[in-house]
Amino acid sequence: MKVIVLGAGVIGVTTAYYLAKQGADVTVIDRQREPGMETSYANAGELSYGMTSPWAAPGVPKKALKWLFMRHRPLTIWPLISPTMWAWGLRMLANCNEDAYRTNKARMVRVSNFSRDALTELMNDVSFDFDLRERGTLQLFRTQKQVDGSKADQEVLAEFDSPFELLDRDGCIRAEPGLAHVADKFVGGLRLTSDRTGDCRRFTQALAKTAETLGVSFRYGETIHGMTVSDGRIRAVRTDRGAEVADAFVCCLGPYAATLLQQVDIRVPIYPIKGYSITLPVADDEAAPQSTIMDETHKVAITRLGDRIRVAGQAEIIGYNKRLGAHATDTVRHVVDDLFPKGGDLSKAEGWTGLRPMTPDGTPVIGPTRYPNLFLNTGHGTLGWTMACGSSRVVADIVTGRPPEIDMDGLTVARYRT
Repeated sequence: MKVIVLGAGVIGVTTAYYLAKQGADVTVIDRQREPGMETSYANAGELSYGMTSPWAAPGVPKKALKWLFMRHRPLTIWPLISPTMWAWGLRMLANCNEDAYRTNKARMVRVSNFSRDALTELMNDVSFDFDLRERGTLQLFRTQKQVDGSKADQEVLAEFDSPFELLDRDGCIRAEPGLAHVADKFVGGLRLTSDRTGDCRRFTQALAKTAETLGVSFRYGETIHGMTVSDGRIRAVRTDRGAEVADAFVCCLGPYAATLLQQVDIRVPIYPIKGYSITLPVADDEAAPQSTIMDETHKVAITRLGDRIRVAGQAEIIGYNKRLGAHATDTVRHVVDDLFPKGGDLSKAEGWTGLRPMTPDGTPVIGPTRYPNLFLNTGHGTLGWTMACGSSRVVADIVTGRPPEIDMDGLTVARYRT
């Protein structure tokens, strides 16, 4: 069975790996010069199983209005003349209620919990370094109001069997000793003990090499233009090098999936949400983070990756814009300097920006389509790294005719009636 995977980010590479493990003849096509060069390049580094939640939640619209007036704000909305953007935004607002939140949360946790177990199995099968740590995530609260507000989150975590512990100031410092230097800036935290951290790009590149040993062919520097349809099936993918025929096709194009799929009359509400990060060297190990700290006020994650610190966050709704302006990373710089002023060398920080493939309900779009040989693995939002192994293993099973290991209800494109 010949399968073409479109995209060589963490989702495309893990999909290719699992397909090859099941005996498929796999080719991966990507416009970049190597794997993991776009959304997977410099993300937060969190494998955040405990923090798997949709952005669309009760109270978010009110918070969003408040954020717009913050100096170091988590969210920026550019009022573009874009029917696609506004239609996506309205769909997201429609999911900001208790019933939708619980439905979407349950779907997402189903994928992320399976992904946690799938990554554990993968690490038992292969051996390579991607700065993995298994020390959890600390959601840091600067105010008592945030602590009190976390009670609803604790109930949801308990409901979905996600282990956690509520910490006071001293407990936070025991978990992250570097915070002792700024003890007056927070009051407590929620520690999600099953979370991991790791460098997504390093993982993607290492797994691509492993996939090559299984026979996967990677074609880089090749731009995908469209797909050819005949008799109700996808016959070929068209690129700047010609047409490539296969038995099956898997779309793993992240924020660019919607554009390609629209050409074959599949409309998936995936919109690019711009995010930023900086990566800086550790200056003082004792004053640096040891795992991931999520600053609840600014929605910024600070993650330890070996001898580096990755600081990522912000949500900018501005379409397919990847410009990195002079002050674009001011918020993430402010947060790491505020919480770990001696931990890293900000003068050597490297900035980056990327686009997250976000659905309005937060749930990825995986599995079959109305074309019997076209499959999707996209729309993971900020959780592509977290969900990569689980969603890819499920899709590989479906492509090769095996029953998926998790319930697919609500995960496929069918939930959008397209």
